[in-house]
Amino acid sequence: MKNPLYSGVPVLLILLFPFILSCSSQSQETVKTIEQTSRPNIILVMVDDMGWSDIASYGGEVQTPNLDKLANEGIRFTQFYNNAKCTTTRASLLTGLYPRRDQKDAELLRTNMVTLGEVMKTAGYQTAMSGKWHLGHEQDKHPYHRGFDDYYGLLDGCSNFFDPSIPDPDYKGGKVRYFGHNDERITEFPEGYYTTDAFTDHSIGMLKEFSKKDDPFFLHITYTAPHYPIHALPEDIAKYKGKYMMGWEELRKQRYERQIQMGLIDSTIYKLSGPDSRAYSWDSANHEFEDLRMAVYAAMIDRVDQNMGRLMATLEELGYADNTLIMFLSDNGGCAEEPGGRDPEVRNPGPKDDYVAVGPAWGWAQNAPFRRYKVWMHEGGVRTPFIAWWPGQIPANKITHEPGHIIDIMPTMAGLAGISYPETYNGNQILPVEGNNILPVLKGEKNTNHDELYWEYSGNRAMRKGDWKLVWDKLRKEWELYDLSTDQTEMNNFAGEQPERTAEMVKKWKAWADKTGLKVKEGV
Repeated sequence: MKNPLYSGVPVLLILLFPFILSCSSQSQETVKTIEQTSRPNIILVMVDDMGWSDIASYGGEVQTPNLDKLANEGIRFTQFYNNAKCTTTRASLLTGLYPRRDQKDAELLRTNMVTLGEVMKTAGYQTAMSGKWHLGHEQDKHPYHRGFDDYYGLLDGCSNFFDPSIPDPDYKGGKVRYFGHNDERITEFPEGYYTTDAFTDHSIGMLKEFSKKDDPFFLHITYTAPHYPIHALPEDIAKYKGKYMMGWEELRKQRYERQIQMGLIDSTIYKLSGPDSRAYSWDSANHEFEDLRMAVYAAMIDRVDQNMGRLMATLEELGYADNTLIMFLSDNGGCAEEPGGRDPEVRNPGPKDDYVAVGPAWGWAQNAPFRRYKVWMHEGGVRTPFIAWWPGQIPANKITHEPGHIIDIMPTMAGLAGISYPETYNGNQILPVEGNNILPVLKGEKNTNHDELYWEYSGNRAMRKGDWKLVWDKLRKEWELYDLSTDQTEMNNFAGEQPERTAEMVKKWKAWADKTGLKVKEGV
């Protein structure tokens, strides 16, 4: 009697049926793998107030083996730019636009702008963010409502690292910073809490959540380290205590020599810039106190690197390492601010019961070999270390001298996700993106897109056209002009020798300022 299940089916086909099913399943799996490979997972990591030369792959003495691994297996930029300030950098990074702002930075993120989270969600990516936001916590500005499926961290500026519920000291306004998870505000933190570790804990948790689905992911991590208050764990501080007794001038020289030796910079066009007007004398300083300040700062970067190691280990564990693009950068140059002063009788760097910064001399040294620091538009303020790592896609141990800018991240990620930047979103007309897709540069090619770049913050201004850089220093109150093709550290001012070029670039800068809504005083 015939089995009705096999009635009319050839015997050979019956015998091969299990194999056919297996092949079909494998084919589907192969297709899925190809699709996933063409659209990488993306982790975008940004640290806060870290100088250009702080990490080892940029000449620093801080121990950063995990970031070194990314640099040695990926690409390093020597001319990648931020906006010299945390809020404006975050806005540009998230939107692909130059900042549009009122005088208090209150409208940096608007409904006619779309965020990285929103764009990547449109492309079918899972999204999450952990760390500092600093663009508002109203619903239309909140990361949880602007494209991130899950958000954990600090919606305000930097807080106490051991207990974010501790208010700022009176000399910083006495404010309690807004910390939260999605729509819930968090006001209590356990013993042993440390923000750098906590942001990584949340990120690792999200990676494990992402692994439950086949969709690619975008994870944005924004560490508050090494922004002041300089807080670090004792075991990390111990690694560096006593290592900075040489002072900031000697530190700059040592970093500069390492940068030349590793081939990061060319000494013929990168000269070590001269003294800074706000840096004081090492001979007049309290050496033990200054050494401790810088040791705590170094320990904070060390802890970031340790956490980068944890992230990379999780990628390996979950099978993501071969198809994940990691990008690492800082929001501005080293910071010269010094809230609370530098009196060693009242300031105690390290533990949670004080609020200390490194000050202008160390802040300047952190950007060696460049001039200035955070908020200033000389290269020390606007250049960031930028590392990109993507196994098999980005060439290993590559150094590129091609210019890039944080506004390029948005179109680059959209391109990797296989979508176009939107003209509308949620019924709103969206401002057109102003950055460029730099994937060819990440793969080692030349960048032919950036002829002009612009900056402004707190009265400081700059424009770059080709290799010419125009700068307005609010302390000097005059335009300066530099040829970066021969002078990357802005030592030789050509403004007097080339008044026509200077005037033309000033005109262009003012047109850009008008386009972006900046109010410029007449006569400057």
